[in-house]
Amino acid sequence: MRCEFTNPEGIAGSFVEESLGNSTILVGGSEVSKAIVDEGFLERTFHLREKGTNVRTEVIAGITTFMTMAYIIFVNPSICQETGMPFAALMYATIASSVLATVLMAFLANYPFALAPGMGLNAYFTYSVVLGMGMPWQTALGAVFISGVVFVVLSVSHVREEIVNAVPGTLKNAIGAGIGLFIAFIGFKGSGIMVADPATFVAIGNLTEPNTVVTILGLVITSILLVRGVKGAILLGILISTAVAIPFGVTTLPKGIIQWPSLSAWEPILFKLDIRGALSWGLFDVIFAFLFVDMFDTVGTLIGVSTRAGFLDEKGRLPRADKALLADSIGTIGGAMFGTPTVTTYVESASGVAAGGRTGLTALTTAVCFALAAFFLPVVSIVPEAATAPALILVGVMMMGAITNIDWNDFSEAIPALVTLAGMPFTFSIANGIAFGFVTYSAIKLLSGRGKEVHWVIHVLALLFVIRFIYLA
Repeated sequence: MRCEFTNPEGIAGSFVEESLGNSTILVGGSEVSKAIVDEGFLERTFHLREKGTNVRTEVIAGITTFMTMAYIIFVNPSICQETGMPFAALMYATIASSVLATVLMAFLANYPFALAPGMGLNAYFTYSVVLGMGMPWQTALGAVFISGVVFVVLSVSHVREEIVNAVPGTLKNAIGAGIGLFIAFIGFKGSGIMVADPATFVAIGNLTEPNTVVTILGLVITSILLVRGVKGAILLGILISTAVAIPFGVTTLPKGIIQWPSLSAWEPILFKLDIRGALSWGLFDVIFAFLFVDMFDTVGTLIGVSTRAGFLDEKGRLPRADKALLADSIGTIGGAMFGTPTVTTYVESASGVAAGGRTGLTALTTAVCFALAAFFLPVVSIVPEAATAPALILVGVMMMGAITNIDWNDFSEAIPALVTLAGMPFTFSIANGIAFGFVTYSAIKLLSGRGKEVHWVIHVLALLFVIRFIYLA
């Protein structure tokens, strides 16, 4: 961007200031003084003005998303190391796969969704496949790779997009609100406000525990910031909560700032997948499980977060759904090559959307944060779960608004909606909540003589879900 200015009066020191998005241009006297950020590339790539956003908002949203899901850098390795894979290598694999998939989401689909190795999927990979079946982790990675290839085929053939677009409005809104409940449940659980109980399943925790106190203080602080309309309230709340956590002993100051990545530390698992071994094992069940859970976790996240962000068109369809799903699919393939279980779209993306993120620039910012984390692991590691829990709880509040779009007077709509809403937090699975909703919606409509109101894809999927539940039993 170029700017020229001639002072007709020849008065030195006068200036003109214009604001273009987030760029400020200062022009003064006979010498042109300017601070210009060329937004041309970002505007052409992400269509910021068209989406009603700007660079500052997108960057803050991207950092917010990263802060709420940065735990995966340490949690995924802590789970997968049980297979015999080195912890340090898994950290780098987690970061690399998250960067790859999230960058693809940014540029292919232009959506503010972040991706990383999926929680639940990594537990299935570790405890069911490797430890439970006695399968070498190299072979299990081969199965993940094959499932990723199947994902790509389904994405390119628009099968997965058809599934997303076939979901009726009631279930779309129920999925969005259900994910909100699920996110809030994760926040309450991680903070210690809610704990397991053998008699009642859940109960209130010890509210005097330092971890819980920090969460409560963070919840109050972040709530006040949101109510007062402070920009970047969620991110600011996470940072303040982290600072508060230090004197409470919940976290400590970093022992260092920079830690250079080590390729030699990553090498033991990099490109060590065994595809031929996976094929020789005849792992249809394992591959199907990876495919099934990832598909519907991703579909649920896309629908839920998109409903909250207003991405769905007038027909309730998600534009560029095929590209978003393709990014997820390729991310899984890349993750298997890097040495990590299935990569999926993260529900924590809702925190970035809540902070105003509307384009792929949010996702790109999150990817950059993941990449930088490889150099600043000591700093990233000090953000405790108690600091991110308030953000998750409040994002849950924001996503619950979708229930107002459900017709609660029509029981054929209300019952499947409630089942979907309850299924996600109570079974701790987005995929299960979707399954309950699909089966209930299809059954009620068919048995009440209103089956033609439902897209045939929903009936087929409902049948597949029933078969899945019988098989798992």
